[in-house]
Order: sequence, then C-alpha cells, then structure tokens
Amino acid sequence: MKLDPKTTAFVYPGQGSQAVGMGQDLAARYPEVRQIFEQADEILEFPLSKIMWEGPEAELNDTVNTQPALYLHSVAMQTLFSLLSPDFLPASVAGHSLGELSALTGASALSFADGLRLVRIRGELMKSAGEHSPGGMAATLGLDIPALEKVCAEASTEGQIVQVANDNCPGQVVISGATAAVERAIAGAKAAGARRAIPLAVSIAAHSPLMEIIQEEWNAAVDSCEIADPKIPVMSNVHATPMTTADALRADIKAQMQSRVRWTESVQAMLGSGTQFFIEVGSGSVLGGLIRRIAGSASGELGVAIYSLNSPEDFDLV
Repeated sequence: MKLDPKTTAFVYPGQGSQAVGMGQDLAARYPEVRQIFEQADEILEFPLSKIMWEGPEAELNDTVNTQPALYLHSVAMQTLFSLLSPDFLPASVAGHSLGELSALTGASALSFADGLRLVRIRGELMKSAGEHSPGGMAATLGLDIPALEKVCAEASTEGQIVQVANDNCPGQVVISGATAAVERAIAGAKAAGARRAIPLAVSIAAHSPLMEIIQEEWNAAVDSCEIADPKIPVMSNVHATPMTTADALRADIKAQMQSRVRWTESVQAMLGSGTQFFIEVGSGSVLGGLIRRIAGSASGELGVAIYSLNSPEDFDLV
C-alpha cells in the first residue's frame, strides 16, 4: 500500500473485535510475532495466546482476557508493520476505549510489558465493578447525541444514572448506567424516534458512574506505570483533541473509565487535520466501518481510504 505518513492515522480497536484464532496465522509465518505472544504469556504467567488461538470463545470473551488479548494483538500487528516499514510514522494515533492503551504503546509512550499488565488490571477491575455494582448498556440507532442526552437525563434519577458511553458514529450510540435507568432510557429512545434501542448482553456499565467503585484502584495502577511523552500525537477519547504530553495521556486514561468515548468527534478531528488514510491495527474491521460512516457524514461522500492490519494477506501489501 502506498501511504503518505503525513496524512495517515493508526487506529486501535476496543472490546467487541476479538475472535478465536486472532494472530495465530501471523505468528506461524513470522517468528517475531510468535515471540511477542510468547513474551506476553511469560509476563502474565498464564497462556493467553492459547486462549486467543484455541478458545473457548466464552473464555476469550471474559473481559479479563478480552482486554489483554486485544492489546497484545494490536501491539503484535504494530510491531510487524514497523519491522516491514521501519521508517514509517503516522501523523496521529487513536484507540477506541481499551484501544487507547494500544495507541499509547503505538506512540512509544507506554512499554509493552507495562501496557499488557495494565490492560489485564483494567479487565479485572471492570469485572469486579460489574459484580459489585451491576449495570447495563444499550445500543441505539437513529438518534443524534442531543436527543439521546435528553433521553438519558429524563431516565436518570439521583441514585440511578444512565449516560452516553460510546459515540461511535452518527446515529450509532451506546448508553450505559444503572440497569433500571438503562431500561427507562431504552423506552425513552424508542418514544423519541430511535430506529432501534436494544440492551447489550453485558453486566458491566462501562464509561459510566458505576465505574467509580474502581476508580481509585485504576488511578493507582495507571500511576504505577511509566508513561512518556508520545512520539506521535494521540487523540483523546475524553476530549477528542490531540495529546502530546505524558501528563495528558495519564489524565485521559484515568478519566476515560467514567467518561464518554468521543469517537465520532475524534475521527472528525483527524479528518479536519488532513488525515486521508486510516489503518486499523488489530483484530476485526469495526473501526473501519465506523470511520466510513463518519467520513461519509462529514464530507457527503467517502473521501478516505481504510486498511486493516490483521491477516497475512494484509501484510502482503506492506
């Protein structure tokens, strides 16, 4: 693929992009990739690669495994790309939710070992929060952010909050919070004209106040890691602005736990700065689909090119 680094952004997926077998074919082809998976197993002291490659699916989908698996896969793909194209540095990087931690490593701000341990802790803490303060999430289609914010405000009470969690692309938004409040918001969204509003099969209310129970422990885990100024600007999930200092990165991944993922705004900001090529570094093509919708909405027609780094065939083009 012929890319101009000055107009290229790397993007890193979050939960929902995992699949049994992820990375196995590339590890078989490239010894450098296999070494990364072996190193991860040693760092975590359990065979994460076996779960990724063999399943069972239910074990891979347990958030304590999903989060490090997606991070590991993205870092492995990034490392392989860098080996094949050592002089290529994109203009910016961005990650969706969990993917922001992959982006930090992609920008040389967070080491692989620290990042892997940190995402494992993130998964453990979020699972614990779901057990102690169960909540829910729901996907909505066809309502814009202001309308959905109004729905959430009307569905919330002092002890039961629901809020926008993931602004994925125009018309596709996830809400999160207390179960009863989410149920009221689903009804409210349908009444407001949403094409669909359906609960997700989760008990973790990610990016909502229900994560407050783990916030202090998460902050401590983040502070225990060495974070450097990034070599490449990292788009903030929380503010949808480029971050260029270690302090900004640290604050963002802390705040992200209870804050909205502003993915639509992040992609719009990258488009506005001249990004024409997006490379999805990791499993699946979820982000590519979202970017197509955001870019189409922003320009009236798709004016960008989107590539994946996931399979051996993808790397044949590098």
